[in-house]
Amino acid sequence: MRTAALEVEVADAQKALASARSAVEMAGGHVADESTERIDDTHVTSRVVLRVPQEKYDEVLSTLAGTGRLLSRKADAKDVTDQVVDVESRIATQRASVARVRALMDRATKLDDIVALEGQLSSRQADLESLLAQQAALKDRTTLATITLSLSEKEKEEEQRDDDPGFMDALGGGWDALVATGRWAGVVIGAVAPFAAVLVLLYALWRWGVRPRLPRRAATTPAAPAHLPWPGDSNAGGTGSGPARGPGQD
Repeated sequence: MRTAALEVEVADAQKALASARSAVEMAGGHVADESTERIDDTHVTSRVVLRVPQEKYDEVLSTLAGTGRLLSRKADAKDVTDQVVDVESRIATQRASVARVRALMDRATKLDDIVALEGQLSSRQADLESLLAQQAALKDRTTLATITLSLSEKEKEEEQRDDDPGFMDALGGGWDALVATGRWAGVVIGAVAPFAAVLVLLYALWRWGVRPRLPRRAATTPAAPAHLPWPGDSNAGGTGSGPARGPGQD
């Protein structure tokens, strides 16, 4: 029994899926399960389970791996020969048991014996059918290999450029910062407003209620400084005129 799991990055998941389906059908296999999902309206991922004949396993696996950039590959092979032999042996034993019960029913004459043998026959036939189903599943697993293929689209250059901030992104960020600043300023003003109102009210009471009632102090005018005579001043030290005489002058 051979199984494999592939993860491949492709440019177009839908086209790669169609190519994989065509390769499997040409090899005589079929699609067992398929799921496709679109992520963020930009990327498409697909997962498909493929069944191919054992003799075409390697060829199909190489074809699928070449549909794009291989990201991972895991292959496994198990020998189920012992399981096949065991199931075949149990089927032979169970068939013989069913045949014996039928032979006893043919010779039974009492109604109670017939009813009991019918119950035994039904139980043994159910076990036989279960073994036959196991045999069919083993035959399918040994005849057909299972390949699980995961396809994912690679990121496009346009999408990468969209991730870089542009003028509109910067403008939007600046506007958000301005709105946030205005909101916080409003919060601060709202917190300070009650205190400011109380201060304004107290100032108004003092300005127009208390201050007019206070006694005013008389305004004092400072005295003018006395005029000091200067040497050579005709009005200083007498009424005479003329220059002052120095020593030794008559």
